[in-house]
Formats: sequence, structure tokens, C-alpha cells
Amino acid sequence: MPGNGDRSRTPEGVFGKALKFYRERAGLSQTELAALSNYSNTVINKIEKGYRPPAEGFPERMDAIPQLDTHGELTRLWGWLEDSARHRAYPGWFDRWPDFEAQAVTLRWFELITVPGLLQTPDYMRAILRTRVNTTDDEIDAMVEARMARQAVLTKDKPPTLWVAITEAVLRCPVGGTYVMREQLNKLIEAARQPNVVIQVIPTAQGAHEGFRGPFIIADFKDHPAVAYQDTAVRGMIVDESEDVDSLMVLWDTLRSVALPVAASLELIEEVAKTWT
Repeated sequence: MPGNGDRSRTPEGVFGKALKFYRERAGLSQTELAALSNYSNTVINKIEKGYRPPAEGFPERMDAIPQLDTHGELTRLWGWLEDSARHRAYPGWFDRWPDFEAQAVTLRWFELITVPGLLQTPDYMRAILRTRVNTTDDEIDAMVEARMARQAVLTKDKPPTLWVAITEAVLRCPVGGTYVMREQLNKLIEAARQPNVVIQVIPTAQGAHEGFRGPFIIADFKDHPAVAYQDTAVRGMIVDESEDVDSLMVLWDTLRSVALPVAASLELIEEVAKTWT
């Protein structure tokens, strides 16, 4: 995702142009608007140029400034644009997957080395995303917001059942350091106690297993054939050919057979969490 270039037609760019229109109509400089809103001049400048999305509460604070005389238009505008902005934080090949997640009745998710995205903490996300070359802080912020928005699927009315299989290495790999890992494992423990989340861990002592082939997700639907998602080093891929999905289902059953039972898995997560001190 480029950090520069023409942003005028992006959701962030459209919002930025609207903010600039109201600011200039009021005869205010960016510095003056920053002083009125308690945001920095740098933030105002980046938002007007479309280089960053408005943070939560930003449109409302702008609408509350009498000099701008917006009549709530910035809040309404960002409400219309926000979904599009979140989708743009995803690469094109991933764009359809959040819709599959939202419609699924069951998600079966295997990860070899990282915590599944729907169960990650913001700090854990940032630690992973910062390893990407040529990615700006603003782009990371947008990706974190988009990933956090996806997590709402687990708390909606009638959420899907999330069935997770991870390796013990996921619990022990020091992503972001001690504090980040402690908070992340605590989140896993909390999630494992929810009625719609099941977590099983494949212990390191198991040795080699079929999961070495890589992570994947299978989404099951009430009135639609299952689809799957697989990651590669270059890009992810949505899998909808029935034979390929069936192969992943067999792989899923194989991985579950070598994983610890649910109660033992939770005990292991709790045990490892205590080591992150």
C-alpha cells in the first residue's frame, strides 16, 4: 500500500477535502484549527491531505467548532465513508474475506506461528505489521483499525463459532516482547472461556505434523457451500473449489487429532502466560 500519491478519491481524501473546505470557508489556518480542536497541526495537515483517517471522535469534535458551521456534516460524511476506508486497509485479494467471516456460522482457523487475527490485541497486531518493509505508521494505524473492526463479528448477536487450532510455538514466540505477549495470552484465555470460541493447542512435543503446510481458515455457512482462505508469502487466496475445500477439511480434522483436548489446551495457555513476566 503506497504511503504517498493521489489520495483525493480515497475515503480519507474525500473527508480531508471536506474538512479543508469548511476550514478555509471559516478563514482559519491549519494552525488555528489545531488550536481550536486540541489536535496538532501535523494531524490536521495529514487528514486534509488524505494521508490518515480521522481518529474516533475527530469528526464530532470538528462539527462542535462553531466557526466551521458544519451542522454535523463531517460526522455524517465519515459515517458513510468509514466502511470503504476500512476495506481499503485490506489488500485487494483479501477484500472479500471479512464479508465471509461476517456471514459464517462456523470458522475453523489454523495458525502455525501467530495468533489468529480475530483474537489479536492491538499491540500484537502492531508488532507484526511493523515488520513490513516500507509501511508507514499511518498505514499501520489503518490496518489495525480494520482488523479490530473485524473482531466485532465475535460479539454480535448470533456470532459464529470460532474453532481455533494453534501450535505451542504461537504461545512462546516473543512477538512485541514480554508485555505484549502477556496481554495477548490473557486475551486468548479470556476468549477460550467464551461459549462461541474453542481453542486447541498442538504441543511442540508432537513434532512434525501436517500443519507445517501453512495456515488456513474454513468458513461454513447455513445456506452456502463452505469457502476457505490460505496465506502465502506473496498474497492470500480465497479457495472455493469444493475439492480443495474438502482437502482442507480433512487437514483440519488431522490437526485436531494431534492437538491437546480443550481443557488441557487452556491449561497450557495459562501455564505459558505465567512465563511472560
